[in-house]
Amino acid sequence: MSRRHPRNALLTLGLLSLLVTAAPARAQDEDVRSEAKARLAELEAGIDGWDLVSARRALVELEKIVPEGSEALIYYQGRLAFEEGRYSEAVDLLTKAGVEDKPSSYLRLAKDTANITKRHQRVESEHFIFLYPAGKEEVLVPYAMETLEAIYRAMQEDLGWTPPGGKVRVEVVNNARELSKISTLSYEQIQTTGTIAMCKFNKLMVTSPKAVARGYDWQDTLAHEYVHLVISQSSRNNVPIWLHEGMAKFLESRWRGQGGLGLNPSALALLGRRMKANTLVPFEKMHPSIAMLPTAEDAGLAFAEVFYVVDYVLATKGTAGLRTIIQELRNGQTDKKAVEAAVGMPFGLFEKAWLAHIKKQPFPKELLPQQEVVLKEDAKGQDKDDAKKGREISFGDFAEVQEIPARKLAHLGELLRERNRVKAAAAEYSKAYTMVGDKYESISNKYALTLLELRRLDEAEAVLRGSLRVYPGLPGTNVHLGRILLFRKDWLKAKVAYMEALSTNPFDPEVHIALTKIHHELGETALKERTVKAAALLTGMSEPGVENTAWKFMRDPKELSGANVPEPQADTPDAGTPKDGGK
Repeated sequence: MSRRHPRNALLTLGLLSLLVTAAPARAQDEDVRSEAKARLAELEAGIDGWDLVSARRALVELEKIVPEGSEALIYYQGRLAFEEGRYSEAVDLLTKAGVEDKPSSYLRLAKDTANITKRHQRVESEHFIFLYPAGKEEVLVPYAMETLEAIYRAMQEDLGWTPPGGKVRVEVVNNARELSKISTLSYEQIQTTGTIAMCKFNKLMVTSPKAVARGYDWQDTLAHEYVHLVISQSSRNNVPIWLHEGMAKFLESRWRGQGGLGLNPSALALLGRRMKANTLVPFEKMHPSIAMLPTAEDAGLAFAEVFYVVDYVLATKGTAGLRTIIQELRNGQTDKKAVEAAVGMPFGLFEKAWLAHIKKQPFPKELLPQQEVVLKEDAKGQDKDDAKKGREISFGDFAEVQEIPARKLAHLGELLRERNRVKAAAAEYSKAYTMVGDKYESISNKYALTLLELRRLDEAEAVLRGSLRVYPGLPGTNVHLGRILLFRKDWLKAKVAYMEALSTNPFDPEVHIALTKIHHELGETALKERTVKAAALLTGMSEPGVENTAWKFMRDPKELSGANVPEPQADTPDAGTPKDGGK
């Protein structure tokens, strides 16, 4: 999310002079000069306030006053073309207006965006235009559109706003470098903070899950960025970043029902530790963007802090409290005055009440390893592509384990499992698991896989569910749990597990093949058709071949540990990789 371009104010002063002096002789009349100034002010305010309907109206009126060839007028025509997604036209207009082709200029942004998206596929729903790279991103489409339409309805209910002036544009990019080119964040800032999506220029920009070594919660991320769009438009872009991020983080899960589900236990543990150490991030340091904080830990902490600001406002004043904050800010109040109006107390008392609210939260007893977004190019082995397929053997997973005795036991367990000494491996993993409990998803999942090979399904399920309490949404854990539930023919619970895996790693063929079987058993014909198509795209199999594989899937207990699991054709996150948060 971003606010006004830093050079807009200086640019406007110069262009205002050009517009007025470029007008025809009759424009020397004071009334005409005043009208030109007023229309320019409306145009600027419309663009900066994300109100393109007003901006377009002001531009049409301005075109009646200013000569057609005026560079200043052409500049604004180019700006509006860029904001409306007409990138090639924006490039032509901004070039004619004499805009410099340099990093972060509107001309460079228009050129890079046009180049990156020129071969994108386009799908439209009632309220959204979804553009994505040709290829496996096609599997995202139906789930993305459902998520977007659901969060559209939820924000209409909660914040009372629907975007005016047409459908919302959503652009999926291949990787972090492309995201840096179509936004104003540098690649280094994206690496540091783990930013994988942005809401800016009246659109949503989202990185494909394939670019992240361990996947990420891409559906919540789509919803998160849409909430930013609603807040920006409804407030005329006057909400400060700390309130912006708090609302977006808390409301991002509303597309799937309840709000407030987006904060993971590791973030809560971090908040507890930093609060105890009195090293919280002040609200003012979150400006102009949480993505610009010096470390990923600070960014994660800031999200947790502002999450509980919104949690407190909703708990005491409901959605009316959030609407009041937005309305007060739209009317020009400061952030503190807006919060005071919403909660009915001075800001100092609000801060004390907020801190007291945080202290009541159930902080984990231990500081859990932070879930970070790791870009594939920076993964250094963390993408687990070197894992031996089938039984999912790998040794690099235990680097996160800080307790050396537990790490050694886990490593020994993996050595034994590699040599097919499964019972002995389970004994070593049991010792490691006893030492650390659910603290590390790597130990939990490897122990569970060993238990699956021994057909100790109840024990494996207990280990996996314990891990999900600490690391909710991890695709690998949900896939392993899904195998157990599918083998037991518990179709509804298996569906939940595999859909959770899909919400983080949509490119795992096993997820779509398992869901094909599940949808068939539940009589969900339309849903089955889309999972068959997705699995065919990801594996290269024919659609009948996918269905044949689905009917055989998980009928043999030996498959529970990963044997005969379908593999992707190439360049897809592995099914056993954990989810990473971050926006």
